[in-house]
Amino acid sequence: MGRHRRRLLDTLLRRRPHERAGFALYGAAVAAARAPAWFGPGFGVPDTLDGRFDLVGLHAALLIRRLRRDPDRRGPALAQAVFDAMFADMDRSLREMGVGDLSVGARVRRMWEAFHGRAKAYETALSAGDGAALAEALARNVWRGAPPGTASDGAAAAAPALALARHAMAEDAALAAQPIEALAAGRVSFLPAPALAASAAPLPAADAAPV
Repeated sequence: MGRHRRRLLDTLLRRRPHERAGFALYGAAVAAARAPAWFGPGFGVPDTLDGRFDLVGLHAALLIRRLRRDPDRRGPALAQAVFDAMFADMDRSLREMGVGDLSVGARVRRMWEAFHGRAKAYETALSAGDGAALAEALARNVWRGAPPGTASDGAAAAAPALALARHAMAEDAALAAQPIEALAAGRVSFLPAPALAASAAPLPAADAAPV
């Protein structure tokens, strides 16, 4: 690498010191979200652009929540770096799919709004310890309200949504236990996708939880 390019890279890294870690952390979230088990007959998440977006969004939201809550000042900066990496990837993916330059910005904006709404719903349920509300939010977003096994009246979340909510709550706890030093270095561990039958127990519901 020439001296000019090295100086430029050093300048960029000083301006955005967590960019490299942000991309590494986001890449780990994507890998966890793309586990084949999510798209198999148990969970039945649609293997579509929307289905993949929602699973990536869930894992990224859990990771960003972990980073933003860290008392170390690197935490919020890393959370922003993960967010930036996510939407840089969305932009790149749309362009690779052939979406024209004039449409990419609007599409990314809609994806940002969708992610923000979902992350807020998950944050509210997780902070309240309300697994039932989390399952309802996941059923509404990941499966568009109709996970496999949903009753005809739609009165209760089906087993896949309950299992994904239980997994998300366990993931939230597992991420909280990981040290900021490892995260700042771009290292994070996500739990493997669970076996659906292992998550049949009822989920906790907060008192007077919002629907």
